[in-house]
Amino acid sequence: MKKKIRVGIIGVNVGSWATIAHIPALKALPDYEITAISNRNHDKAVNVSKLYDIPFIYASNHDLINSPEVDVVVIAVKVAEHRALVTDAINAGKIVFSEWPLGLNLEETKELAELAKNKGIRTAIGLQSRAIPAVQYVKDLIKEGYVGEVLSTTLVGSGLIYTDQMEQKFAYTVDRKSGAGMIHSSFSHAMDFILDTLGEFSELNAVTANRRKTTTIIETGEVLPMTAFDQIAVAGTLKSGAVMSAHYRAGMLKGTNFKWEITGTAGELLITAPGGHPSVFPLTVHGSHGDDDMMKALEVPQKYYALPQGDLSTVAFNQAQYYAWLAKDINEGTRLASTFEDAVIRYEMVNAIEVAGETGVRQHY
Repeated sequence: MKKKIRVGIIGVNVGSWATIAHIPALKALPDYEITAISNRNHDKAVNVSKLYDIPFIYASNHDLINSPEVDVVVIAVKVAEHRALVTDAINAGKIVFSEWPLGLNLEETKELAELAKNKGIRTAIGLQSRAIPAVQYVKDLIKEGYVGEVLSTTLVGSGLIYTDQMEQKFAYTVDRKSGAGMIHSSFSHAMDFILDTLGEFSELNAVTANRRKTTTIIETGEVLPMTAFDQIAVAGTLKSGAVMSAHYRAGMLKGTNFKWEITGTAGELLITAPGGHPSVFPLTVHGSHGDDDMMKALEVPQKYYALPQGDLSTVAFNQAQYYAWLAKDINEGTRLASTFEDAVIRYEMVNAIEVAGETGVRQHY
């Protein structure tokens, strides 16, 4: 019987991203067992432990990282805490999964990626949208020539939050320096799988703005200054020569919340979702090819599913798809799951957009 991959999770509270995405995803896969969680609040940790039948509870993140019961350390806390925890886990010789973004800035991201590389540590970054079955299907359709040569691609999306009213739990995201603004969250997750599919930018221009200067916290009425971008518009040329434009707007909109179009010499593809974060909302694929008069629905073949969705939420299911990739990487030596090196590339994109938005000068990365 194959040995299970033992996982310890840092950042576990009832209702947290760890309990919404990571725990149900890992529980759905036979390759894994969750052996440990850590939380400075012992009562909260006990509640989660009982709810999900997790045997080891640690008050100290350091103790979890160094536990002999843990093979993979999952870091699911705010970005400001990533550097210290990731460094500790790398030095402990553990496989490290960090939520995206890896660091608060490009320099931190490069530093952590280099440390892991020098230590020979396997890494994984929470850019899990690449593993979504619909995304992999679209990637293969393009490789197989469904649209011919890709001429252009267009993305329009919504940022879910970052509006004039926000919940208390999202208050920290209004600070541009938090690493949790729209440019890092829904926008980056969408751009990551698109650029993984079509290739990176060779050059780009950008307009970034925070049109809303303040937000009101719903629970308390407190008014906070907002410096995170609520408008991101990017136009550029991909390395293939294809032209790309992307525009993300804050909030949940009444009209278009996610629309990705790919136009080629032989056909078109259209991928839509009811919300702008591709890991959170289900994707639908339509296409037209050759002599087709109109777009038709394209069902994603079962071969792209690592497991049936069953009762899993879209969030947990997409996370499970990614963890299935990681398990194969660990057990078979493949390279499917995104790594810290991918995190560097994605942050180089973020940095290029920020600089282009500030200076008006075309950027390369």
